[in-house]
Amino acid sequence: MNAQPLNDPDVPSGCPVAHGGAELTRLFGPEASTDPLGIYERLRKEHGSVAPVLLEGDVPAWLVLGYRDNRRVLDNPRQFSRDARIWRDWREGRVSETSPLIPMIGWRPDCVSQDGEPHRRLRGAVTDGLLAASSRGVRRHATYFANKQIDAFADAGRADLVAEYTELLPMLVLTRILGLPAADGLRLIESCAQVFKGGEDALEHNGRIIQILGELAERKRAEPGSDFATALLEHPAGLDHDEVVSHLRLVLIAAHTTTSNLLARVLQLVLTDAARLSGLVGGQLNISSVVEEVMWDTPPLAVLPGRFAASDLELGGHHIQEGELLILGLAAGNIDPEVRPDSAVAVQGNQSHLAFSAGPHECPGQNIGQSIIEIGVDVLLHRLPGLRLAVPSEELSSTASTWESRLDSLPVEFSV
Repeated sequence: MNAQPLNDPDVPSGCPVAHGGAELTRLFGPEASTDPLGIYERLRKEHGSVAPVLLEGDVPAWLVLGYRDNRRVLDNPRQFSRDARIWRDWREGRVSETSPLIPMIGWRPDCVSQDGEPHRRLRGAVTDGLLAASSRGVRRHATYFANKQIDAFADAGRADLVAEYTELLPMLVLTRILGLPAADGLRLIESCAQVFKGGEDALEHNGRIIQILGELAERKRAEPGSDFATALLEHPAGLDHDEVVSHLRLVLIAAHTTTSNLLARVLQLVLTDAARLSGLVGGQLNISSVVEEVMWDTPPLAVLPGRFAASDLELGGHHIQEGELLILGLAAGNIDPEVRPDSAVAVQGNQSHLAFSAGPHECPGQNIGQSIIEIGVDVLLHRLPGLRLAVPSEELSSTASTWESRLDSLPVEFSV
């Protein structure tokens, strides 16, 4: 069992580290990277809808596993704040500024780190900026870059769709939306991945992202354009430099990571099911229904960071103390047997999944991501006749971090 005994007299008695007086499961490391769903189900059996866990650096947290408990946390920012400045372990010095958790959980001057009126002010700027950007041809950009990427391997008769397509397409579209040079965007693909992966390189890669986006903001201040960066700079909410850069970072990391992961999972599902593949190619099946199914069964973020108890409270039968960290099990909540007793039952038409979060912090750019995925799948299927997996489906593998599970590769063959 991937667990750690902890009997530290300096740990407050109410925090998850002290739960049961003994062992806690780590959400990082070898077991977590290969069988996250198995861990969620074991924790559900042992602790119910909320479980005490350890994050990287053996930092304690509560993992919310139940669908209803996830919704309660997401829908109630007054009880469960997004403001990491009240995080007790950080406030009391048990989490340092050099922790690899900081790029994911630490406070930043962006809308996801705020509640109430500060959140509404910043969220309005992001929503307006994304709306303006999406009206300027996201589907056109996606079509252009999808064809360009396919051109690079179309004559080979085979490709790895993860390395050569799903990792690249969303970032290339995002460079047009943000106003970022394509070369800079491609450099940042690895940095986005490392921030989510964690480890000792996470802070360095986060710094690289901040540097490149800071330079972008300065360029756009001097030479405005029809892009998201300019929209933030010129918004009536009056964002300062750090707020602009932080929101560029937020959209870049969140949009690329979730869209590339979701696109890969949609293609995996299509290519491992002949009926779905023929239905899409023949026009009998709508790609949005396949995307919806994937968002239920393999959401692009398995675990969402993080919320902080604004006061002592009860959740899932556990006593949560003020300032303690909660992380949201979106994948676990989507398969909660209390709301989905038979995971084999079709979810078509049911959009109440947790894949895009919920409540005031629900993802504001989900329509952009879905447009990229729809175009990406459609262009690929119609450009590559006879598209099929090059390996047995059971050989496809994934690697998980605390926050996500990503398909390692998707080797395919097709007619030339």
